[in-house]
Amino acid sequence: MSKNNVQTGLRITTILVAMVVGVVAITLCCFLALFLNRYQEAMVQNARTTSVQAVSQVSTTVSNYLSDMRQAMELVEQSMSETDESRDELLSAFLEFRPDVVAVTSYSHDGQLLQCWSPDREPKDNILQNLSFDLEKAQASQGPYMSAPHVESIFEGYYPWVVTMTSRLPQDGSAAWVSLDLSFSSISSYMNNVSIGQRGYCFLMDGDGNMVYHPQQQLLYSGLKSEDTAKLSQMEDGAWANDTVIYSLTSVEGSDWRVVGVSYVDELVNRNVSEMVHLSLLIAAMVLLAALFTSWLLSRLLSRPLRSLESAMEDFESDADHFDYYPVGGTREVQELSCSFGHMVMRIQQLMNTVREEEVNLRKTELKALQAQINPHFLYNTLDSIAWMCEQGRNADAVKMVHALARLFRISISKGHELIPISREIEHAESYLQIQKYRYKNQFTYHFHVDPECLHYLCNKITLQPIIENAINHGLDLLVDEGRIDVYVQQDGDDIVFRVEDNGVGMSQEQIVAILEHGPKERTGIGIRNVNDRLQIYFGKEYGLTITSKLDVGTCVEIRMPKLWEGNYEGK
Repeated sequence: MSKNNVQTGLRITTILVAMVVGVVAITLCCFLALFLNRYQEAMVQNARTTSVQAVSQVSTTVSNYLSDMRQAMELVEQSMSETDESRDELLSAFLEFRPDVVAVTSYSHDGQLLQCWSPDREPKDNILQNLSFDLEKAQASQGPYMSAPHVESIFEGYYPWVVTMTSRLPQDGSAAWVSLDLSFSSISSYMNNVSIGQRGYCFLMDGDGNMVYHPQQQLLYSGLKSEDTAKLSQMEDGAWANDTVIYSLTSVEGSDWRVVGVSYVDELVNRNVSEMVHLSLLIAAMVLLAALFTSWLLSRLLSRPLRSLESAMEDFESDADHFDYYPVGGTREVQELSCSFGHMVMRIQQLMNTVREEEVNLRKTELKALQAQINPHFLYNTLDSIAWMCEQGRNADAVKMVHALARLFRISISKGHELIPISREIEHAESYLQIQKYRYKNQFTYHFHVDPECLHYLCNKITLQPIIENAINHGLDLLVDEGRIDVYVQQDGDDIVFRVEDNGVGMSQEQIVAILEHGPKERTGIGIRNVNDRLQIYFGKEYGLTITSKLDVGTCVEIRMPKLWEGNYEGK
């Protein structure tokens, strides 16, 4: 799986934050829905209770008013049975004691006004309509009856708002009925001041749904407002609510009147519910923010060690060889994961070292096998040259050539040692040059320039021979003039530098790159590339060969290796 594909997934901290916030949000939504539903129900019930209490107080006040009126009527009825003089005295005293009584009137059997008792007022001579007395209702009533509130119409220039109670008198007198007009201003003022909420109000109606009193009477008369009293008259006492209005009904004791309270849901319930919704949303937002902050802190506690572990994995992936792992802290699970990763890193590095060592050993084995090989053509040509010298009677040259070949083989073997003194390496190179000079019939000369202090240091055996072989085969072989090979051995700080120069045909940069990277097309011994590989395997990438060459001028091969002596490189 590629790294890009891995990075498309969600982080565990992101999932954790989303889960915590999601669970809190869902829980809050459910809680808020349940709470607001219960709160709305409680507010509706509270509004009903408030409305019922207000209406009950109005009903009690109206009931007391009617009870007081009945007591006053009893006094008036008693005075009507007295003599005219006593009656007048009693009624005068009664009117003086009860200033809320507007008038006491008596009527004949046919409904004609007989007498009127009122403080400092006399009835009009011509009364067009007497709203205080209705003959038909009086005749139909079995006892005292109450009229609806109305304007007193029997006086000139005086029109108070009154309620009239009419009662039948005994048949032994000329008066058949007596009426008591009681001012309704106290009750109307009280009902006008009753409010249920900011827009709620109370009104009076009778049992048949007829309006007795309404604080907004003028709006009713003008048609700007209406009350469904017919429907309300069918309802029992109690509280009734719909989507917009709460009606509270209570019967007035001792009459067929009913007090109706009207309140509005939007101001008693909806407004409070709306405020509670806003408050609840604010609290929910604060809880969500707190949950988000808490989950973020928790994710930080989890993600920081995980990201450290992820960074360590990326560092290990980019450079496993030089990676040093330091355990990551955190939760127990993260610590266990960190410990497992540390063991894995250690095991992988051990395996990498093992593989690298095996590769190095395999390469060393290959190079040793190449060192052990003798080019068949070189050996054949050398022996053929020795045989030819013997046939020509050049026995002394043949002996020198045999001795040189023997030294070459002896030094190549070196009892299995990889490192030999530089003096032995120079001897090995000189033996090779002697053999090649005989073979090429003195077509070139060679010279060694060796710093004597370098002779006791160690070097890889068969280091110079492949370089000299390449100089002869590819540099001097095609040269018309006499060739020349110079071998230099010098110190350079903590390093030893070998340099092989020739005056051959030279090489292009492409040929140099091909020799170092792929080796020559024709195998002639262990090869220049193998020499370079062997030096870098033993001493590192900073050591090895450097080739500089100019066409038709010559080639210089520089070999750099560290200073080594017996005791400081025993493992090689």
